[in-house]
Amino acid sequence: MDKFKKLNIFNLVMGFFHLIQGVVVLFLSDPDKGVVPITVNFLKYNSELQKLLPASEQIGEVNIAWFVAIFFFMSATAHLFISTVYRKKYEENLKKGINKVRWFEYALSASVMMIAISFLTGIYDLSSLVMIFFLDAIMNLTGLAMEIHNQGEKKIKWLDFIIGSLAGIIPWIVFGIYVFSAREFGGGNIPTFVYWIYVSIFIFFNTFAINMFLQYKKIGPWKNYLYGETAYIVLSLVAKTLLAWQVFGGTLRP
Repeated sequence: MDKFKKLNIFNLVMGFFHLIQGVVVLFLSDPDKGVVPITVNFLKYNSELQKLLPASEQIGEVNIAWFVAIFFFMSATAHLFISTVYRKKYEENLKKGINKVRWFEYALSASVMMIAISFLTGIYDLSSLVMIFFLDAIMNLTGLAMEIHNQGEKKIKWLDFIIGSLAGIIPWIVFGIYVFSAREFGGGNIPTFVYWIYVSIFIFFNTFAINMFLQYKKIGPWKNYLYGETAYIVLSLVAKTLLAWQVFGGTLRP
């Protein structure tokens, strides 16, 4: 069977796995669990002390299950898109060593994943959530810039890779600060599954960068761009599955 036909079938299968997991999460999740507040922080004048003091106001609530389902549905949509209406262009781009859809999808789905992790570490402030979302989106879009800027180049340009890595590490540092603060100053009552999520998903997120590095260094089977493409697809499913069911087991199950 033609290698691109095999990849097309693989994309369809992976899309189905993403779709069915999103549906199952919504179906099985307890709607009364996993609800978190969305807040805004601001300065408020204290007339008694006659100075500005930090204040916070809750402006709404969301359920983590929505975000888990959303990143599954985003990935399912991307797989379906490249397997059908965009298939010809997708395969043409793969021959050139680029997959634009992958990076746009990651910029959305991976950033939604980061929001879900933010909720688990206690980050509810809208401003912080916006910054985390776009830092992660920028990280993924530098992956696209990396592929565009290295089209036809004999010497690999690593600037985009370095910038993306720096942007991507910041949210994890913020998560670490929140987890450390909760442990040291909040009584340490952090569920064990949060630590597992922090460590496991951090490791899997780094494997995407390793996969890109191996692709551009053309090490072993990564000499074939399609091998790296397949690895991206597998890593995406595994990372999302791992996060989803850890979250489900910790906060969403009935």
